[in-house]
Amino acid sequence: MYRAGRPDQRTQIAGQGIMIIAVDGPAASGKGTIARALAQHYDLPHLDTGLLYRATGLSVLRHGGDPANESDGVVATDFSDAMLHDPDIRCEAASRAASVVSAHPSVRQALLDRQLAFANQPGGAVLDGRDIGTVIAPDADAKLFVTATAVIRAKRRFAQLVGEGSRVDYEHVLTDILDRDERDSERATAPLRQAGDAHLLDTSDMTIAEAIASAIQLVETRKIG
Repeated sequence: MYRAGRPDQRTQIAGQGIMIIAVDGPAASGKGTIARALAQHYDLPHLDTGLLYRATGLSVLRHGGDPANESDGVVATDFSDAMLHDPDIRCEAASRAASVVSAHPSVRQALLDRQLAFANQPGGAVLDGRDIGTVIAPDADAKLFVTATAVIRAKRRFAQLVGEGSRVDYEHVLTDILDRDERDSERATAPLRQAGDAHLLDTSDMTIAEAIASAIQLVETRKIG
């Protein structure tokens, strides 16, 4: 089975129809929506790797720990797969905790095997996150870096939260987006950055349908190339 960072094995199984698609980008850029659409289009399994960090953050909070404490985060990575389907994993508290625990190198290392196993399954997969194209699947068949302006992303997240019934302040959401960008981009381990061979997809002025169509076109371009 292909392992990230092993181009010799990657070449060996390329003829078996495997396709790995890496989708990276900052919070609320649309990468999750695009990744799910790509998975459906190419009939591939999909993993939102952010859920692993949300589950870790939520587990820390439920056990009375501190997301900023690296040892608390590491202990919390030993969660069951059922946690990934817990409704609370989508709440803002879990999201904020995820952003904090994801900056801990030992937490990222502890969650690495789950991500590698998913990426390297027979047939391939679509994964979205912050370091898929740079760390988890550096030899992915296609890589997208999905982004949008901070203001646009904050407006999207604000609308989502209001639609879910949350009482939030837009300025608080914008500040949270900017803080996450800073943590993700400046952390020492696996920082958020565009892989050198990734296609940049700015969704700032796109509808969801337009963004998905553009993503499919970019993947097709990479497949042909």
